[in-house]
Amino acid sequence: MLDESISALVTNPSGTYADATFGGGGHTAELLSRLNEDGHVIAFDRDSDAIDNRIDDPRLTLVRADFRFIHNFVLDLAHKTGDKALGAKLSGGLDGILADLGVSSHQFDTAERGFSFRYDAPLDMRMNREGGKTAADVVNEYSQEDLERLLRIYGEVDNARKVAQLIVSARDKRGISTTGELDEAIRPPSGELDEAIRPALPKFAEHKFLAKVYHAMRIEVNHEMRSLEKFLEGAADTLRPGGRLVVITYHSLEDRMVKNFIKTGRADGKEEKDVFGNIHAPLKAVNRKPILPQESEIASNTRARSAKLRIAEKTEEKGGNKA
Repeated sequence: MLDESISALVTNPSGTYADATFGGGGHTAELLSRLNEDGHVIAFDRDSDAIDNRIDDPRLTLVRADFRFIHNFVLDLAHKTGDKALGAKLSGGLDGILADLGVSSHQFDTAERGFSFRYDAPLDMRMNREGGKTAADVVNEYSQEDLERLLRIYGEVDNARKVAQLIVSARDKRGISTTGELDEAIRPPSGELDEAIRPALPKFAEHKFLAKVYHAMRIEVNHEMRSLEKFLEGAADTLRPGGRLVVITYHSLEDRMVKNFIKTGRADGKEEKDVFGNIHAPLKAVNRKPILPQESEIASNTRARSAKLRIAEKTEEKGGNKA
């Protein structure tokens, strides 16, 4: 959804924009191609591998940081940059912010990162490998109740209690330190998933089940829901009036949070109204329904099949959305 997202984002070719999830640099490169010599892009990523994809362009500032700190970094850059024109632009707010959520193709395809059940590798899953707990820490140290909670809420895993029991049983016997050991823990040696979870699953359904388990672990390891909430709040504060927020999500939890924030200004969707019945939301939706990938894109990139693109615009005044 490269063209759709950048086309929605760029309203001023001389503007200042942020790519909150730099990754392989594809969105940033396309964004730079749409800007003139006065435009500027600030790109964020917490993964050192992503920083290695730096693009040689004076109009780009690349920051290694979690996107939830976007507001603080933009304010800091506005005061510290030696470019007075850029500093003035940043002080007035960004023209647009893009976030392509989830794991990058590079992270998925690098076996030692531990994001995919396709490889037998260390059970890591950290987007920033320089600190914090790993997925191995989660599966070996969390209580059965906490494992059940994150599998049910973050992974939307059916029979989350049974899956948590299988993990605890396996770790008590030998520990779980690799993706292969996690896979083995939640399905018997025959390769069939435990019948108490899903009987006689075809291969595609087995992969979907495993993907949900891995998804839940990854969200927990990287605090993704908390980071997304903070990012949305920071993005709203960082945009100038009329500036665009463009977000690509890949699962229902992310999409629900983004949709809620656009509608109500809160990630939990709770509406706060003034005496006139206006909801105190800093953004308004540009597209009422999310934009979905075209069949041709799904055919060339199966990971795009669950993508949803939402576009919002910063309101002129705080609290302009009618209930």
